[in-house]
Amino acid sequence: MNMAFARIQWPERVLAGDVVKVRLLVQHPMDTGYLQDLLAKLVPRNVIRTLTCTWGQQEVFRVEPSSGISANPLFEFFVRAEQTAEMHV
Repeated sequence: MNMAFARIQWPERVLAGDVVKVRLLVQHPMDTGYLQDLLAKLVPRNVIRTLTCTWGQQEVFRVEPSSGISANPLFEFFVRAEQTAEMHV
C-alpha cells in the first residue's frame, strides 16, 4: 500500500463558531494506469480512492476522486469550529 503525504493549512487562530477554510494538498502521483514508462511498460494504476477528514468524531469532508484528477491534488473545504478537536485525514 502506498502512502501519500498531505499538507494541511488553516488559520493560526480559530475561535468557537468560526467558519474556517481548510486547504489540503496531497502529494500523490494519481497514475491512471494508461501511461507507459520509457520501456513501453504500463505504469500501474495508483489513484486515491477515498479521502475523508474528521473533526473530532464528525466527518466534515469526503471525496472519492476519479482518475481524472491531476497529480498532487489540492482540496479546499469549509468547517465550522464548534468544538476543540483534532482534524484527522
